[in-house]
Amino acid sequence: MKKGLKILLACTAVLLFAAVLALIHGSSAADRHLVTCSGLDIQLPPEGHFVTESDIEEYLKDYYGSYIGERIDSVNLARVEAALDSRSAIRKAEAWTTKDGILHVSITQRKPVVRLQKDGIGLYADDRGFLFPLQSSYSPMVPIVDGALPLNIGKGYKGEAASEAEKTWLSGLLDLLAYMKRSKVWDENISQITVQPGGDLVMYPRQGRERFIFGSTGDAEGKFSRIEDYYKYIRPARDSAYYASVNVKYEGQIICRQK
Repeated sequence: MKKGLKILLACTAVLLFAAVLALIHGSSAADRHLVTCSGLDIQLPPEGHFVTESDIEEYLKDYYGSYIGERIDSVNLARVEAALDSRSAIRKAEAWTTKDGILHVSITQRKPVVRLQKDGIGLYADDRGFLFPLQSSYSPMVPIVDGALPLNIGKGYKGEAASEAEKTWLSGLLDLLAYMKRSKVWDENISQITVQPGGDLVMYPRQGRERFIFGSTGDAEGKFSRIEDYYKYIRPARDSAYYASVNVKYEGQIICRQK
């Protein structure tokens, strides 16, 4: 009898606890059903912004529609995120609501690592090779690569490079720029990279009049080592403006040409 009574009491306690949880959940759901969306909270990254709070508000107005006054449990969070993710400078948007009637949006923006210029068209590329247009609200300090870029890009282009060959070239360029950034010396001392019609990269230093013919994006370590040898052993013997070009694209060779 005692054992049966204990089991009965335990079962009753479990049922009461479940009933309380259901009541709380039901009350919470009912409360959310009555609450309407009364405001928007936007969380932007601490660094420079490609998009502003007013931009986010405009994007939601244009691509989602009205949300102020909508029942908070009816706000379509997936649609909110999709509306914002469609913007080229936004890598990821996360949206959620709280019981006080606020729609919250957290923005992760794209981080460009290079600015590409071709035929008067400017684009950024992030570290994953995603291409997107320049933004009027913010201009980050990143390397510039211009000239005969082997990329089929037009004004307003966004997305991955169009072909496998283009993706391979862009990936090689990003690897080269990452190497330069890690070295710090080359990241700070190379002011411009231009792609010649034949495909060779040409680098222009911040100081001096030489231009370094780098060739393809490969073997960055070997080519920069040859540039170092030029500055260490060749340039000191001549005037700083003596050589116009220094070709380091061939292994084991430094080919200097006068004007």
